Amino acid sequence: MDRPIHKENATYMKMSDFQIGAHFFTGAGKWRCTDIGTRVIVAIKIDDQDIRNFAGPPYSVAECVFDEYDLDGCSLDASEFQEEIVPNKGTPSDRKDLESK
Repeated sequence: MDRPIHKENATYMKMSDFQIGAHFFTGAGKWRCTDIGTRVIVAIKIDDQDIRNFAGPPYSVAECVFDEYDLDGCSLDASEFQEEIVPNKGTPSDRKDLESK
């Protein structure tokens, strides 16, 4: 699966940067913070689903936990994630196709 690259000069978030109900971004997309713990952030992914899924708590979509090791992949600014895509390694046949081009 292809994934965006996080810019080298990006400003990483700290626990104090998160607020319940506020949005933040990762390489996977846009998130809404739903809870702040002592060492973790809980959030729901905001995408093109029915907006009723985002009314809560409780939420009808899964909440994800971000721990202190995940914070360096979070930003308040979506533009900190480059538009470039890094191709994955793929299957051996995919790599063979790429090598022949």
